[in-house]
Amino acid sequence: MTKTNSKTKTTKTKEEFVHSVFESIAPKYDLMNNILSFRRHKAWRKFTMKKMNVQPGDTAIDLCCGTCDWTISLAQASGSGKMVGLDFSQNMLDYGAEKIKQLHLEQQIELIRGNAMSLPFDDNTFDYATIGFALRNVPDLEQVIREMQRVVKPGGLVVSLELSKPTWQPFKSIYYFYFQRVLPFLGKLIAKKYEQYKWLPESLIHFPDHKQLATIFTNQGLESVQAYPLTGGVAALHMGTKGNTKSGV
Repeated sequence: MTKTNSKTKTTKTKEEFVHSVFESIAPKYDLMNNILSFRRHKAWRKFTMKKMNVQPGDTAIDLCCGTCDWTISLAQASGSGKMVGLDFSQNMLDYGAEKIKQLHLEQQIELIRGNAMSLPFDDNTFDYATIGFALRNVPDLEQVIREMQRVVKPGGLVVSLELSKPTWQPFKSIYYFYFQRVLPFLGKLIAKKYEQYKWLPESLIHFPDHKQLATIFTNQGLESVQAYPLTGGVAALHMGTKGNTKSGV
């Protein structure tokens, strides 16, 4: 890392730095996801959608929606329910908007540039609140979970699909070598972005493992919390239900 990049990280807030990362990697985001996860992110999302069991007409807000793959899956599963994709990166939203247009889902999906820490919606608005591969990037994950819980209806689901930490050796060592050494190199080779892809593994270092995150979900008041480690713990699905008596945080 150059001195300039190091100084940039220390002078910017986490939120500002993360924003700059995703603004810059947007053009190659989908390609890099496929390459770096060996396309497993598609299988993880398919598993998640099966567990969510979205019904016709259900509504959802997809936080940190990126280029909108999950937002689109939610819309297609619902068929008619209103979907909102929210992200703070306009570049990401622009790429997502093009996908939505191609699928003729503009009337069903609304894209909003906004902050996951403070959602511009009333309490008890959606059936689902989702966040995919982004909870580790937010400044305060507990605040984001509270906001997700606030905007879902009583009985609604708060859902996180996120990278996690394998615990089984030797797979754990292989995974960390790939994630910390190979991934940034591929980012440089394919997307011409080394520092951005070097930072992504760093974002996982202090992130809770799947058991710790499940405890955080429960401590925030969510009920019937379920955690599903995926692909040896490389990723994890967390789901929690908003209680019927909870009016919002």
